[in-house]
Amino acid sequence: MSVEDKAPSALAEPTRQIGTRYVLPVVLANLGIMLAFYTPIQNLLPRLAEEVAGSGGKENAFAWIAGVGAFMSIVANPAAGALSDRTLSRFGRRRTWVLWGSVLGALAICALAFQSTVIGLAVVWGVCQATINSAYAGLTATIPDQVPVRQRGLVSGWVGLAQTVGIVLGVALVSFIVTGLDAGIFLTAGLLVILVLPFVLRIKDTPLQPHERPPFELGPFLRGFWVSPREYPDFAWAWITRFLMMLGNAMATLYLLFWLQDEVKVDDAAASQTILIGLYALGTIVTAVIAGRISDRDGRRKIYVILATMVMAVSAVLLAFFPVFNVAMVAALILGLGYGMYLAVDQALVTQVLPAAVDRGRDLGVINIANAAPQVVAPVIAAPIVTSGLGYTGLYVLTAVVTLLSAVLVTRIKSVP
Repeated sequence: MSVEDKAPSALAEPTRQIGTRYVLPVVLANLGIMLAFYTPIQNLLPRLAEEVAGSGGKENAFAWIAGVGAFMSIVANPAAGALSDRTLSRFGRRRTWVLWGSVLGALAICALAFQSTVIGLAVVWGVCQATINSAYAGLTATIPDQVPVRQRGLVSGWVGLAQTVGIVLGVALVSFIVTGLDAGIFLTAGLLVILVLPFVLRIKDTPLQPHERPPFELGPFLRGFWVSPREYPDFAWAWITRFLMMLGNAMATLYLLFWLQDEVKVDDAAASQTILIGLYALGTIVTAVIAGRISDRDGRRKIYVILATMVMAVSAVLLAFFPVFNVAMVAALILGLGYGMYLAVDQALVTQVLPAAVDRGRDLGVINIANAAPQVVAPVIAAPIVTSGLGYTGLYVLTAVVTLLSAVLVTRIKSVP
């Protein structure tokens, strides 16, 4: 038997139960990456957009900046995932991308502080999204690599919890603790690297053996990003439903700061936003791990995804017809309850419809397009609605409709109960 035959396979279906040694570093890394994604989107970039474009042009400026970044994430995430599938490194396939994506992403975040134009902010934020998404692609792929199916709901719940806490922590830090714009940017970059380090240093990442790597040909590599809906219909429906849910979520949250300023007319929009995000996080904390655990035990995924999506639609209806801060707090809590359940169970569902073990990173990257593409589409839809006679009421009604459509289409997935 050759040395290659004796080597552990990076492509084997995981069966060994995982514990804290895996979960804690993955949770911290997700915390850091989500903090790096959403602290700029929710707080820093809107402030930078207003600084360079003025109060009259802030909505359109922010839409361009966010749109460019989202487009780059659409390209970078599946590309990095596919390349990580083929990475031959003694350091492991995934850790290599997590390390360098985070370091380069932190440097790009720092560069935001030195931009004085909308174009400059858009270009630099695009680089941020490309590099951080490269790290995220490698990190996400470790779940089907290392977590058995019977634990994926639980692990996805912890990951979803970390992602939500990352958003809350980042926005709270730059709203209340480090309120200076440049200082907030540098803090965000530093936390990204610090929180990813335990994953890089502690997670075991089985190297891909040369005989396991498919031959690289540019044409088949590029065609591989198209996963045939006819051949893999459940994968296609999982993608579509994720896209619709994330589109609704993006439309609901993209202009949250401006909604508080211009519609609710609160005195301190940044502080009010942080309160809403905190309530949203509380709801997520209540349901994420519990829902994932319940789903693992009874083996069902779809019913919990449908229920979660319907709950989130309720919060959009409240925001549409009751632009009052007290109602917004109730809506934020309801949104968190639904989103926590969704994050845990839908991610577990997705890992069960991946077409092939050899392309886990690529296929999860394709799924992650459904997370990122709405960030491009949402500003195109939302900006004209908000600036027209429909206003925020029209925006949030549409959000509810899109979200409910996602719930309906989940029923088309057949291979997962």
